[in-house]
Amino acid sequence: MSKIGYSAQDLDDETTARAIGRELPISPKKAVEMCRAIRGKSVEDAKEYLEEVIALTRAVPMKRYKMMVGHKAGIGPGRYPVKVARHFLKVLQTAEENAGYKGLDVDNMRIKVLAAHKGATTKGFMPRAHGRSSPWNQETVNLEVVLEEVE
Repeated sequence: MSKIGYSAQDLDDETTARAIGRELPISPKKAVEMCRAIRGKSVEDAKEYLEEVIALTRAVPMKRYKMMVGHKAGIGPGRYPVKVARHFLKVLQTAEENAGYKGLDVDNMRIKVLAAHKGATTKGFMPRAHGRSSPWNQETVNLEVVLEEVE
């Protein structure tokens, strides 16, 4: 049986649970920075972090995509990607529910794999003056989450 759609292939199915979000309408750059911020955390800590980002009380540090980004107290360049955090929270909750369905201990789970890959681009256009148009495309992200049970 092949595991189509996941970059992490050789994982123990007895102790892991997965979820994938396909073609989420979010920014790939902000998704990469969010992955870096919550990868390796426990599920409860990650959910709390995402809820704080949604409430605009905790910024996500921008490590790579930080050109012209204002500094936030204590972390340096950072932003509040609320839309990205909402989609991440939804996929993380799905992975948690999958773990419960498999009979794993949901309270002792941590994020083992969290990856954001570019998805398909939804083509669009913006009408301009004199009968012309400009591209107005929507980038999408394929988000994969693998949770691992910790002893």
